[in-house]
Amino acid sequence: MINDDEAISRYLREELIINGGYSVTFEASAQAGVEVFKRDTFDIIIAKFGSMDLDGFVLIRALKKIDPDAVIIAFLDREGPETLHQIATLGVYDFIGKPVNLEKLFFLIKKGTELHSLISTQRKTAQSFQEQNVSLQKQNTLLAKRIEESTKNLTRLYEDLRSTYMRTIKVLAEAIDARDHYTHSHSENVARIAKAIAHEMRLSAKDMEMLEEASELHDLGKIGIEDSILTKPSGLTPAEWEQIKRHPLIGAQILEPLTFLNTVIDMVRQHHEHYDGTGYPEGRKGEDILLGARILHLADAYESMRSARSYRKIPFSREEAVMEIRNNSGTQFDPKVVEAFLRAVDRIEAL
Repeated sequence: MINDDEAISRYLREELIINGGYSVTFEASAQAGVEVFKRDTFDIIIAKFGSMDLDGFVLIRALKKIDPDAVIIAFLDREGPETLHQIATLGVYDFIGKPVNLEKLFFLIKKGTELHSLISTQRKTAQSFQEQNVSLQKQNTLLAKRIEESTKNLTRLYEDLRSTYMRTIKVLAEAIDARDHYTHSHSENVARIAKAIAHEMRLSAKDMEMLEEASELHDLGKIGIEDSILTKPSGLTPAEWEQIKRHPLIGAQILEPLTFLNTVIDMVRQHHEHYDGTGYPEGRKGEDILLGARILHLADAYESMRSARSYRKIPFSREEAVMEIRNNSGTQFDPKVVEAFLRAVDRIEAL
């Protein structure tokens, strides 16, 4: 806790220790708090915003520089729309004001601690993936030499390498969904919906397999988007929206070396294109968008509507989501895909 009001700090510290069972460190100056944070790890930081030895913006930026995953609760003397907007852009988790609502504070600490644990796990997983990728690169070099020595094992080695890469990429995609508890299992659910639609459209087994892989990997590019944007509870700024719109291209670029996934890569790149040409990133329209991408786009939209999100806590009902799909047939969605979805929606909801 970083706060120069010792009376409030002592009060909160006692409440958190006695009633919450938390271990609490208190610093009366922002500079001292930053120095302690450099040495120790904390699940939650409660930091006074303003009227201290460091400007509130400077303090939060300093904490985030030390640990980009820091979960910060801002303590505000005054709550104003402009101040709340400013701290949100800095990646602050939430805020408390005066008088302190202990029920809200305990709730924020509980949820913030869970979030910090999830983020830390994801970062460790990402680091593990990086180490695995280095290992895979070494394995790839070794495999290439073995192929030169004996072409008889080419098919088996190719399939082993493909399987290894796919497992690694899919685990990475799952970790990206897990960055935000609202999107947990999102890609898995999108794949399930897309397969049900594809079944209605009589796609071949090979096309179904590629569509499933594209569904599982479609949000891979979000690894390049900041958590503060992905989990932002309010509307995005134009600059933040431009970052979000980059994720199909980022995902395609990550997958590009896997040439056996060419069609899957194209579906990942096109999964936010709209049937009427108003989508992104390339503004494709109609039949110029791969059928698999058109199916994936609708499945992604329906799953998002039927789930809670940071910016929308209450999901759409089935009727509301289906109506939204119907209303956007011929504009956002391919009418043929919409028809197949409507035939499959009972089965989708039952799965």
